[in-house]
Amino acid sequence: MKLNKIHHIAIICSDYEKSKDFYVRILGLNPIREVFRQERDSYKLDLQVNGDYQIELFSFLNPPKRPSYPEAAGLRHLAFEVDDIDAAVEDLLGHGLDVEPIRLDPFTERRFTFFADPDGLPIELYERS
Repeated sequence: MKLNKIHHIAIICSDYEKSKDFYVRILGLNPIREVFRQERDSYKLDLQVNGDYQIELFSFLNPPKRPSYPEAAGLRHLAFEVDDIDAAVEDLLGHGLDVEPIRLDPFTERRFTFFADPDGLPIELYERS
């Protein structure tokens, strides 16, 4: 088997409107399609990241909390590449988000930081070299 690329990433949120605002207005992802799935009483919002990757944002009634701290087995975090991490952090701070101090990856010597989405999903910003 040969994998070509990541097709999409699915995120389940607890407050659809709050998460939709976060991913569209604050992170600047482009909505492709929004569907209300009556049989599941659930929304599905497809989002583009710079025209390349797709994130599926799902809403479900009363999803269980995601264990993040201490870290649990499973998907650890979502990471986005940025050109200027300082500008990205300033933008996030301007939206009232808590952002961890910028760190240096000792292996790649690139800078990175973490913040969280409305449900506490860790999101990493990794600076392009």
